[in-house]
Amino acid sequence: MVPQVTFKTRAKNANGEFEWKDVTSSEIFDNKKVIIFSLPGAFTPTCSSTHLPGYEAMFDKFAELGVSDVYCMSVNDTFVMNAWAKDQKLNKIKVLPDGNGEFTRKMGMLVEKENLGFGMRSWRYSMFVDNGKVVKAFVEPGFSDNAGNDPFEVSDAYTMLEFVKGLK
Repeated sequence: MVPQVTFKTRAKNANGEFEWKDVTSSEIFDNKKVIIFSLPGAFTPTCSSTHLPGYEAMFDKFAELGVSDVYCMSVNDTFVMNAWAKDQKLNKIKVLPDGNGEFTRKMGMLVEKENLGFGMRSWRYSMFVDNGKVVKAFVEPGFSDNAGNDPFEVSDAYTMLEFVKGLK
């Protein structure tokens, strides 16, 4: 099961103004098929050029296969994640700030990225979640040693799409 946490977000209200909104794991995952992919940081090269755009481009294919939502998570605050979503011109993927790294820590994916000046961040991974249960996780290699690298081999949108197609 996914960890139960409360995400501190800022979302537009009915007047189009941003306001604080707490979003729980239950609201995100219960009674839905959801893809979540997590990455080291908003505005970083691989995350911005390939990882996030790949999921945005393939969103409709996921939806056709019964996926309700696709979330991009990072150990960044909601202001950074919202600015990144705007910068990336996202229309389909939802960003999910794990500002304190609580979800990431409970998933066992919190790593030190001090060599890059990032502090604690998420290891790069993706997962398919059905009604709160992690069905499949694609964790990038090297997690156990975190030798300052940032591989991008298995958490991409195409790999996830092929997995979800196989569920049908």
